Amino acid sequence: MAVSDTLIGTLFDGRYQVVRKLGAGGMANVYLAEDQELGRRVAIKILNDRHANDEQFVERFRREAKNAAALSHPNIVSIYDRGEAEGTYYIAMEYLDGRSLKELIISRGPAPLNVAIEYVRQILSALRFAHRHGIVHRDIKPHNVLVDAEGRVKVTDFGIARAGTSQMTEAGSIVGTAQYLSPEQARGTGVDQRSDLYSLGIVLYELVTGTLPFNGDTPVEIAMKHLSQTPELPSSIRPELPRELDLVVTRALAKDPDERYQSAEEMDADLDRLARGAAVSPETEESATQIMRAPTGPMSATAATMIVPPRRGVGAYAPVPPLPPPVYYDLEEPIHRRPVWPWIAAFLFVLGAGIGGWFLYSQISNKFAANNVVPVKLYLDMREQQARDKITADGFTPVVNHHSSRKTPAGFVFKQDPIASKRIRKGDPVRIWVSTGVPKVDVPSLVGKQGTDAVAELTLAHLKPVIREVPSMKPAGEVTGQDPPAGTKQPEGSEVHFNVSKGPTPVSVPNVVGQPVATATSTLQAQGFKVSQTYVDSAEPANNVISQNPPAGQSAGKGSPVTLTVSKGPTTSIVPDVTSQDFGAAQQTLHDSGFSTKFAYQDTPDPNSEGLVLAQDPVGGTQLKPGSSVTLTVGRYRTDTTQTPPPTP
Repeated sequence: MAVSDTLIGTLFDGRYQVVRKLGAGGMANVYLAEDQELGRRVAIKILNDRHANDEQFVERFRREAKNAAALSHPNIVSIYDRGEAEGTYYIAMEYLDGRSLKELIISRGPAPLNVAIEYVRQILSALRFAHRHGIVHRDIKPHNVLVDAEGRVKVTDFGIARAGTSQMTEAGSIVGTAQYLSPEQARGTGVDQRSDLYSLGIVLYELVTGTLPFNGDTPVEIAMKHLSQTPELPSSIRPELPRELDLVVTRALAKDPDERYQSAEEMDADLDRLARGAAVSPETEESATQIMRAPTGPMSATAATMIVPPRRGVGAYAPVPPLPPPVYYDLEEPIHRRPVWPWIAAFLFVLGAGIGGWFLYSQISNKFAANNVVPVKLYLDMREQQARDKITADGFTPVVNHHSSRKTPAGFVFKQDPIASKRIRKGDPVRIWVSTGVPKVDVPSLVGKQGTDAVAELTLAHLKPVIREVPSMKPAGEVTGQDPPAGTKQPEGSEVHFNVSKGPTPVSVPNVVGQPVATATSTLQAQGFKVSQTYVDSAEPANNVISQNPPAGQSAGKGSPVTLTVSKGPTTSIVPDVTSQDFGAAQQTLHDSGFSTKFAYQDTPDPNSEGLVLAQDPVGGTQLKPGSSVTLTVGRYRTDTTQTPPPTP
């Protein structure tokens, strides 16, 4: 199906009346529609036809519905329904009459500080709820944030969200939007909730400055800037912004996730302090100040260019006092000779001070040597014992955790903390995680579920679905059997085979048009169809079938519904002309046409007119409601000498 503007004005999936197009994306189009069953406005997100047959996009689409449907929160767009119709997949979601945050930034420029803080705190409320349920959004950007006229913010588009910590790469590519990627997303390594907070830091930066911290000609160039460059401070773009905002943004955009905010609650607390005019937390002050003063790579700003600007108001740094003016010596003054012994005393003093200084330096050097801070080396992909020995030889204390890994063979290190190159004191612990091999998972129960849900559930459990469609009396799309059975443990990546019903074997629908509804219903039920009737006004006789759906000859499975359109009968009928007919035949003709009769008699001298209809009221050809009465004037032969009794109708 070609998803285009031809949908506007149509009834999609028999339920949603499409009103207008709201927007378009690389994967799907979004339409405003009226839910005919519940009588409410919804936004229908319909997968593009070029992606409808791509299992990766279909799975991402299903994942968006599954993830968002599991999150009921005032700042997250609600998912009402999902399904497959007209050759593609769709999601019916809450319609928010507003604009995206990106549209607001483009049309209005930088937001007032209090407005920016309020918007970001609402987004943090949504992320806090999602993170507590183990879901990382992975694509936080102003395009995916909707704002209504009352300033309510809602997060949408959970298409690339994952439950728990996950790898950022899918099919060898980086998932996300380049300008809002976290450094770990740019590297294609594991992400967690702190990655969402980095992306939100970019959103906050763009909100208050109207610009992005990192831009480039290609996504790769932008990703490299995320990895290597420190952004310009917001206050350098808008001088009226407070230093505390610089600290919040700088900590949120830390390259190392350990130096960022560790939770949405922590970032929200700092924004609350900022909104009240209070100082940020000491942790933020320390972390942001170190980031501002330390270069992050060859392309980064130097320490000299990243000097922290002075505080405004209470607690501001004291200004550096000016240097004393230089002293000029008048060389025209007479020179007075001085004795030699003060020079000797000065020399001895300097010599003694030098010896003492060297001794003090030695003591301080020894003290620093005892607390030497050195960089941690890389221990990944080493065998456990080799990594232990290496950590010990480097002067640290190894702490070993054993855990399953999907990518690292058993016995090898797949994670370490602190990461390589981070500087710590000798003797401090270095934690390593050693793989126990591919984890085993429980096979979920699939029988009775929809095939699409079964695929999503197996994918979420890191199992590979293998589908086989089979004829069955079960409804089409329902899982009828599986192998291995539910509850057994299988290694991640194992295949799980399951059968999906194609519905009953189709049979040809018989033709029942023109039959009485009772006869037509019996015929269809004998073939195994479910019958429903719809009555309409029609010129056809009452209770006769005037159309059927599906039409005659079309194949449908047993148990499928067949709808009969049945005539209520005409609202009016034509009165037949019965003049000159025998009154008995005339009466029968009128009764067959649905009319009742009355009689009147008229004397006539013509014996041939005896018992004939001489006139009728209303006349023939008149439109009259069925059941109405028609008066017939019947001839009665009569002479002066003969009295003929009137005929008996």
